[in-house]
Amino acid sequence: MRASGILMHISSLPNDYGIGTMGREAYDFADFLKKAGQRYWQILPISPTSYGDSPYQSFSVNAGNPYFIDPDTLCKEGLLTKRDYKNIDFSGSRECVDYGLLYEKVFGILRKAFKRFKPEQDEEYGNFIKDTEDWLPDYALFMALKTAHGGKAWYEWEQPLRMYRKSAVNKARKEYADEIAFWSFVQYEYHKQWTALKKYVNSLGIDIIGDIPIYVAYDSVEVWKDPQYFLLDEKKDPIDVAGCPPDVFAKKGQLWGNPLYRWDVMEQEDFRWWINRIKSATETYDVVRIDHFRGFESYYTIPYGMEDAVIGEWRKGPGMKLFKEVKKQLGKRRIIAEDLGFITPQVAKLLKASGFPGMKVLEFAFDPDGKSSYLPHNFANANNVCYTGTHDNETAVGWVKSCSRRELKFCRDYLGVKRNKEIPWGLIRLAWQSVSDTAIAQMQDFLELDSSARMNTPSTLGGNWQWRVTKEMLADELAERIYELTRIYDRLGDQGD
Repeated sequence: MRASGILMHISSLPNDYGIGTMGREAYDFADFLKKAGQRYWQILPISPTSYGDSPYQSFSVNAGNPYFIDPDTLCKEGLLTKRDYKNIDFSGSRECVDYGLLYEKVFGILRKAFKRFKPEQDEEYGNFIKDTEDWLPDYALFMALKTAHGGKAWYEWEQPLRMYRKSAVNKARKEYADEIAFWSFVQYEYHKQWTALKKYVNSLGIDIIGDIPIYVAYDSVEVWKDPQYFLLDEKKDPIDVAGCPPDVFAKKGQLWGNPLYRWDVMEQEDFRWWINRIKSATETYDVVRIDHFRGFESYYTIPYGMEDAVIGEWRKGPGMKLFKEVKKQLGKRRIIAEDLGFITPQVAKLLKASGFPGMKVLEFAFDPDGKSSYLPHNFANANNVCYTGTHDNETAVGWVKSCSRRELKFCRDYLGVKRNKEIPWGLIRLAWQSVSDTAIAQMQDFLELDSSARMNTPSTLGGNWQWRVTKEMLADELAERIYELTRIYDRLGDQGD
């Protein structure tokens, strides 16, 4: 079925609390999507953010971001009073997230709510603790220990805790029981709000597309607790780390720094670690986009300690062995493969064998020779998702300003528009009219916002993940314009009935 959607992270929702939450404005945005005839709301990873504020570098693959917990909802539950949070200055701007300020303010509010929480009177809390026993106890302990160590990474803790020695860990569970209870409470409140929001979104006939990074952060509970699955030495220092080789976009490559997997160890356990991760993600979201899909075929490795990604080598990934095991153990799951970047015939073969839809990004398409695989007339089939741009790209307006004259002329000719300012909506129209089963555009592109609204610039630290929409931007007139475009190109699905 042909369908379409809008890409906007929860952090970008409007409110007075410094960052988007799962409160009323999230429900209002779901209503906007419904008015606009959209079938999908695509978001970024909802995991807790750490240094650098990136949702792709998180303390846990299972936990939810505490910043997204809505204080108004906690107030309705009797866990907060308006006085606890209404007069706090969370940010100097409604259109930009100040993560440093959030870190200082949000956890103090959540601790006030925790003091009023009575777990013995909440039956659902007990069920939640039972349902999350495979990850929550270690995550809550991990966060309690980070708090006790002034936020330091686990590899800077004293040796017995750094190495996850059983006696030290058991002692810490007792010593920090109250702090562990706080972090468990935070995840409970997050889970309640997420479950309620997702239920509402789904009730409108809209599915949520979520995102999982292929790698996990070095400073994460997963690496701390289960180092056997990662390419670490006996001291738990990385041997090689992840990244991308030099290309036209980054002359020194991209040094991500994440630890790499020991795929041989994972294979011996029938990929249990990855099976659990995909199971969790596909239960959290309706559809899962797996970032850097090409890394499952082969992945770039950089010796630990390098300052850039110039020196490195490619190694073979698990390939279809992993995805055959996923299908065997979990059945069919709705997955999108982020197959961007340098795609070899082997990667294309893996994508075809998996059956997952890949991605086509129009901002990559307008090489004047007209032969780009990202141009819709070159799409081999409909089993893909056509994007104007992703969270890593410029906004459409920003992209137009960065293009060469030759690219812009070809783009205008291809879209059939006369002026550059018509290109952003021309790209949206092109995505919607394409043969692709699904078409998605960033909210910023519908709003025709410039580079100041860009979500992320890869290989840069600071200034990213900050953009927010305002309530005034989400006007009925815009929803009607999107709906009409969606109707014309037969992407309404059941919503058109």
